[in-house]
Amino acid sequence: MGLFGTHTRLGVLGRIMKSPQGSEEFLFEQKALRDEDTKCANEQYNLGVSLMQQGRLDEAIGAFNDAIGSSARMFEAYVNLGYIYFKKSDLEMVIASNKRAIEIEPRYARGYANLGFAYLQMLKTEEAISALSKAIELNPEIIQAWSNLTNAYLQNDEVEKAVETGEKMVALAPEFALGQNNLASAYYNKGDYRKAIEHLDKAVELGFEPHPEFLKALEPHR
Repeated sequence: MGLFGTHTRLGVLGRIMKSPQGSEEFLFEQKALRDEDTKCANEQYNLGVSLMQQGRLDEAIGAFNDAIGSSARMFEAYVNLGYIYFKKSDLEMVIASNKRAIEIEPRYARGYANLGFAYLQMLKTEEAISALSKAIELNPEIIQAWSNLTNAYLQNDEVEKAVETGEKMVALAPEFALGQNNLASAYYNKGDYRKAIEHLDKAVELGFEPHPEFLKALEPHR
């Protein structure tokens, strides 16, 4: 990658010292350079994915950063960097990486969903609600975003919105066990213990293991 970069810069200097070119020749050379950069970026990106899958996270970070250096449109590399930083428990970098991804590709719903999840973990509830709502607006099929938005509304003491969001979530994905549990939590906070038990039992039926304290809290209402 370093040698390639040097080669590219020398090529630019060479063109500056040439005699003036026609517009078609200039555009052809610019396209060739972009194609070369894109090829390099893709190679570095694929290397980063391979390293990430092998658990070689620090090396993967280097490869993804090289890909970004070769192509300004490499938003996927930022997304993967966000995932790596999540694995490293660096939520600030998770946020920074996903922000760059959606700056490059503003309609990338998963980037907003990742942002919302990170904000939720940091108890930045308003930011979480905003990001998760945008993710759902762009792609309503990201069920995890619905689940996290339910939790964000609960975190913000907006119980009715939590219930409403949770109901939409389980309508879209009735077999999503975590979603059933989160909706049960929303109904519990609303004081509707019958509905809380109904959805918690559904979550258990689907293989979810609820928190023992939640089970204990609902036991008197059975």
